[in-house]
Amino acid sequence: MTEKEEFVPDDTIDLRGVLCPINFVKTKLKLEMLDTGQILEVILDDGEPMRSVPRSIKEEGHKIIKVENLDDSYRILIKKV
Repeated sequence: MTEKEEFVPDDTIDLRGVLCPINFVKTKLKLEMLDTGQILEVILDDGEPMRSVPRSIKEEGHKIIKVENLDDSYRILIKKV
């Protein structure tokens, strides 16, 4: 029996209440401070932030490894590539 893989973030940024495109800019800056292979946990509001930030992160070449729905927001784990 294998245990479900759990990812432990190396850093966290809570962007609830932050408007687009500032939330993407803050996510990108935070990722730049991490080393390749490290994981950033991002908390985003539902709606426009959830539509644009993950798409923009993928376009930057990073990998979204988990998306979790919290009541009124989302938790995204991004692996820096």
